[in-house]
Amino acid sequence: MGERIDLDDPNADLFGRNDEDISDEEMIYKQLYEKNPGRVSALNDLWYDQMIAEIDAMDLPEEAKRKMIFSMTASGVLDMICDSDPELGLETTFGFDIFLGVSLTNKKFKVDLFKEHMQALMSVKRDEFPDDDAYEMALAEFEEQWWDIPQPLLEKRTPNDAIRETLSKYGLTE
Repeated sequence: MGERIDLDDPNADLFGRNDEDISDEEMIYKQLYEKNPGRVSALNDLWYDQMIAEIDAMDLPEEAKRKMIFSMTASGVLDMICDSDPELGLETTFGFDIFLGVSLTNKKFKVDLFKEHMQALMSVKRDEFPDDDAYEMALAEFEEQWWDIPQPLLEKRTPNDAIRETLSKYGLTE
């Protein structure tokens, strides 16, 4: 997916990556999720007062103001991600769009495509193959193919078609 994080970075102390006893997985989890409360506080300090002042100055119903706050916040976060590094922003937005498509498709059809995908993969049994290599190849092939198999839970659409249909509603298809 992305570049491997250099745990021997001499500037690791600046970003909380100086703990030698922490595994790569723990460090990645900490960086991705555990720091989010601090990020929320930082974004609050960065935007909240000005955003609220601008919105309060508008003559809008309260519901419209709440939607405006959400839209401005989400837009600001997405702009920061996209501005951080062009290549990283590009990779992140492609992945984010797919995740949005899956999440919105799940909501629309009241399913969990990742759970359904995992259950389908569990149906591929190791003992049906002569060796581990053949099993892993078949598993990888089925993993890719599943997204193009019509699913009853999606009204006989393929998961890829349902996701594309959902994304097209928002102008997020290629």
